[in-house]
Amino acid sequence: MQVILTEDVPKLGEMGEIVSVSPGYGRNYLIPQGLAIPATSGNKAQVRHQLGDIERRKGLEREAARGTFEKLDGQSITVPKRAGEEDKLYGSVTNREIAEILTQQGFEVDRKMVVLEQPLNQLGIWQVPIKLASGIYAKVKVWIVAM
Repeated sequence: MQVILTEDVPKLGEMGEIVSVSPGYGRNYLIPQGLAIPATSGNKAQVRHQLGDIERRKGLEREAARGTFEKLDGQSITVPKRAGEEDKLYGSVTNREIAEILTQQGFEVDRKMVVLEQPLNQLGIWQVPIKLASGIYAKVKVWIVAM
């Protein structure tokens, strides 16, 4: 099944792209969530017509992201956690916790913007990327310390 993405979807594509997905994924998730529309000939023509608007919208998002990037890149946050032997944490530090701490510091960061490839489950210093816009990532230093 081919769909036209109306938003950036991680590991799938960017807004305005036509991608092939499994029918169930398209019908049951992408289309109901408003992340995509079916790639019919009418919708393709409509998207080609709206391509200028899409590019303008991406440009505005990137401009706003550059301003946030200047402030956010290189910031340091501290996350106190209970730890056991060999600096292993009881639980792990999630993208939600990182987003909450950054929000408390005055940055508008949603948990979906925090890119963690794996949960942070040891004490130490970690570089965590924050996706601000398509192709714009700020690096935040996360210090996980024992309580």
